[in-house]
Amino acid sequence: MKWTTLILQGLLALAYLMFGGLKLSGNAMQVQAFTETYGYGLGFMYVVGAIELLSAIGLIIGFWKPRIAFISAGVIAIIMAGAMLTHLKLGQGISVAGLPFILLVLAMIVLIGRAKRA
Repeated sequence: MKWTTLILQGLLALAYLMFGGLKLSGNAMQVQAFTETYGYGLGFMYVVGAIELLSAIGLIIGFWKPRIAFISAGVIAIIMAGAMLTHLKLGQGISVAGLPFILLVLAMIVLIGRAKRA
């Protein structure tokens, strides 16, 4: 379980470096999704992007400090639960909400795996 947790932690860190970076860079697709599709403000997109980027950095630091990985995985789980609810609230169905659900499950595995060492 230890190696599985570490591998998933690394994959989540890479994914959220990319996701957070896309939001913070003002990617046109992200701007359109947040403002037009989801109905959120542009400031909210930047806040979510910053939280995702900080969580990714926390997961990287978490290789040496398990408590930081535990906290970062918890934050990612909360963000993905919100993303999933946003997609379902808009009636986009499980096909669109599937990726946030998978990322939520992966974050929960890291959260549980790191809880023992945190």
